[in-house]
Amino acid sequence: MRPVIPYVIAAALFGLGVYGVLRRRNAVLVLMAVELMLNAVNLLLVTANAAPLHAALGTAAPAGSPGAPGTVDAGALPFTGQAFTLFVIVIAAAEVGVGLAIVLQLYRLRGTVAIDDVRLDEHTPDAGPRAIMEAPARTGAAMGPATGPVR
Repeated sequence: MRPVIPYVIAAALFGLGVYGVLRRRNAVLVLMAVELMLNAVNLLLVTANAAPLHAALGTAAPAGSPGAPGTVDAGALPFTGQAFTLFVIVIAAAEVGVGLAIVLQLYRLRGTVAIDDVRLDEHTPDAGPRAIMEAPARTGAAMGPATGPVR
């Protein structure tokens, strides 16, 4: 397998993820697009790490056994691409946990997960979406009946 094919697939996945982040209005879909970009980076890291190994072995397929005659010992080459991929997977898992917690709290407070409807300059009390929507307007007419002079 030529390393050009995974590079093109990784670029397409990353571009699709960027498009999803820039065009989506739903916070959950934005998180999914970010995960797509992280997976494209994982594919790129693993491919970039495997490409020099194939060049050193002179093969287009993964090496058979490390001890085969006429081949380079695969255990002697560092697998930094795979190590970085593991770190990216751990960071992606943490990002999913924190991102979903933020999205759930946003839904509890605002009643929607649409990113365009999020106002960052105002504070909403932690009462849930129903209390916010059903709260009476605080005007003079809505305060109740006026009390007259005490008799």
